[in-house]
Amino acid sequence: MKRNTLAICLSRALACAVLLPPCAALAAPAPAPGPDAAAAGEPKQLDAVVVQGEIAYRNRAADIEPTLVYDLEYFQRFEPNTVGDMLKRVPGVGFVGSDIMEYDGAQLRGLGGGYTQVLINGKKVPGAGDDRSFYVDRIPAEMVDHIEIKRSASANRSGDAMAGAINIVLRDAYVFDGSYVRIGANRWDDGEVNPTFGAVTSFEALGGRLLAGVNVQDRYRSKFKRSDRFTDDTMEEKVSWEDQTEVKDGRDYSANLSYTAEVGETGRFGVDAFYVKTDRDVTEVSFEEEVDDDEVENKRVPGLNPYDQKNYGIGLDYRFDMAGGTTRLSLDHARFEDYEGTTEGEHVYVGDAAGWDETWSIDGAEWDETVYEAEAIDAKDSETGFTLAHTRPLGRAELQFGIDVRNKKRESLVTSYEWEADEEGQAAPAFPADYALDGSVASVIEEKRVDPYVMLSGRGEVFAWEAGLRYETTRGQVEYIEDEESEGRIDKDYDQLLPSVNLRWDVTDADRISLSLAKTVKRPNFNELIPALLDGEFGDNDYIGNPELEPETANGIDLGFEHRLGRRGVVGLNFFYRDVKDLIELVNTGAPSEAAVEDYEDDIADMVDDGDYASEAEAIAANPFEAESWLFTSANVGDGKVYGFEFDLSTPLSAFGMDDTGVFLNYSWVDSGVDDFMGRRRFNDQAKSTFNIGFIQDLPALAASFGLTYHKQGDAYARFLGEEAIIRYGGELDAFVEKRFGRNFSVRLSANNLLDASKDEFFDKFNTLEDQLDRDYDEYELETEEAGPSYQLVMRMAF
Repeated sequence: MKRNTLAICLSRALACAVLLPPCAALAAPAPAPGPDAAAAGEPKQLDAVVVQGEIAYRNRAADIEPTLVYDLEYFQRFEPNTVGDMLKRVPGVGFVGSDIMEYDGAQLRGLGGGYTQVLINGKKVPGAGDDRSFYVDRIPAEMVDHIEIKRSASANRSGDAMAGAINIVLRDAYVFDGSYVRIGANRWDDGEVNPTFGAVTSFEALGGRLLAGVNVQDRYRSKFKRSDRFTDDTMEEKVSWEDQTEVKDGRDYSANLSYTAEVGETGRFGVDAFYVKTDRDVTEVSFEEEVDDDEVENKRVPGLNPYDQKNYGIGLDYRFDMAGGTTRLSLDHARFEDYEGTTEGEHVYVGDAAGWDETWSIDGAEWDETVYEAEAIDAKDSETGFTLAHTRPLGRAELQFGIDVRNKKRESLVTSYEWEADEEGQAAPAFPADYALDGSVASVIEEKRVDPYVMLSGRGEVFAWEAGLRYETTRGQVEYIEDEESEGRIDKDYDQLLPSVNLRWDVTDADRISLSLAKTVKRPNFNELIPALLDGEFGDNDYIGNPELEPETANGIDLGFEHRLGRRGVVGLNFFYRDVKDLIELVNTGAPSEAAVEDYEDDIADMVDDGDYASEAEAIAANPFEAESWLFTSANVGDGKVYGFEFDLSTPLSAFGMDDTGVFLNYSWVDSGVDDFMGRRRFNDQAKSTFNIGFIQDLPALAASFGLTYHKQGDAYARFLGEEAIIRYGGELDAFVEKRFGRNFSVRLSANNLLDASKDEFFDKFNTLEDQLDRDYDEYELETEEAGPSYQLVMRMAF
């Protein structure tokens, strides 16, 4: 078939421009890889996971919508413990806000976790975040078959994926055959050693195929944090400092199960399930000094946060031929449970500030107080969904239509306690039995959705297209109870029509251009919907949620180019733009804060008591109320935009005769614009860039290999009422070396954070909006945390 000569020349020129050295590989282009082994009839042998015969590269997806696919083997030689460890190497994924060497809330395009949809086996899952995010470090890497990065939307998938979607596909009985075990140990920078164990088996059973996997790993992280606080950003006058050590020590238990069976001549039935349980204790010990006029306060602050969290889910899927097409029935349920009990104390001593130089000690100082605050959290979040879909040919195209029914329910109870010592040395009592109740807040948020969709698609030798409409209907209820008194129930309904178009043009066997246009949504955070009054939530300002919020929407475009390099390599460049409507931001209700009212009332009472005025009315008339702090809420305020590009390269250096050397490089740059209460800024916590570079060198003659990878996030900025922050992460260098023994055994030593990267934060803090506008500081703080390198030795054996 004739191809467009000009398009071919342009695409090859672009490939050479972004990657000049490997252009010699253009002389031997290869077609996109075919279907996986299972689809061809033969399950993939699990011993390939134990002993990798060759370096794994990024796959070229067959999807019409722009999708990047990474098999577990792409990541595995660096021995990731969790999905978060895997995703930090993927283009466009950031983790702003995570502690150093932890990767929980994944962010595509630098947008907050609520803008990124996380799926497991293509299904929505509940998570811990108030922004509806799912913490990807809950899923062990050993449970994963591959990860898909879906940059745009399709009508047959939920539209709440403004930044894109991450689909974590667990191992499937239909795809794998065999068994293996994984045994290892991690050594942390403070000398702590923790074991890890995993096992996977897959075989024919019960008239089909069954896969089962278990994983037990100790989760440990020790870090040191230092904070220095000044009167303002000139840093000329220090007012306090704090040293803190934090140890997170726990264990994850996880399991996954997959069963697949053929039913009749055309049917296939499948069951997949997963379970993850995290038992973890977070222990903090802080030493803090603060100078106040002629006194120095010395604080010893112990803290403990034990938590028990569970994620689990099950899905049933049945596909069969019917009425000239294929019908699919799917039922899934997933649940997240969180039980926590947090205590934090302050042992305060006061001494003379004369000559204070950060060497002051409590010797000779007087005990002032010992107080403890505690909080118990009991939260449950569940998702239940049902899908009915039918796909059939329609002329030269394919028609797919269906309906997704989903129910989401989030229940939360937060109970606060307090305790104060009567004398020095008195130990804190048992929690919570001997603590005084300080209040409770309970909430129930339920959302019921019925989302019909229709989609047409066509695939030719050169051109593939997909166009669809999805109509999402949401019926929401918010109920809020404070101190066991109900504040009533609020109903909120909204509907969205979400069109999408995806185009793919295979210009040559090696070159591909893709274009996507789609409308997506971002639903309000849970805490933004609950009408609970929070005293002093932003400096001296109060906050109350708004259950009447509408979702944010975005019209988006993705334009990408991808080129196949030789037999296994690929290079891609993607541009994206999101035009966001109905942004949710903080707004002033115009009502004064409770503290402002109370302070004014106290001042009026003092004036009358001092005899300045004969009555409160006279005092009020002479001194009208002028609030300095206010009650804020969330509201849909306006528009924003997000744009940038993503480049990725994954290829062997075959052009230089180095077939056993693989290089990996990706770089993403993003920018955005939002109008808030102070003016124009970027989206909060959006890293300006993410960068990964690395290589793997295979040594076939020695049955060994080694490699390095470097990861760096750009700076992120956040501005809230009363506080602004810059967040900066250092670069992380990881390495591995492995030795293979035959086809069934391998030993691998990996190292993480060899450069001892730090997380540095710079905070501008203010009491009121007026102070923030005038740059009248309450405090300027520098905070840094470090965790040191870690090492892991892992042995794998297949049988």
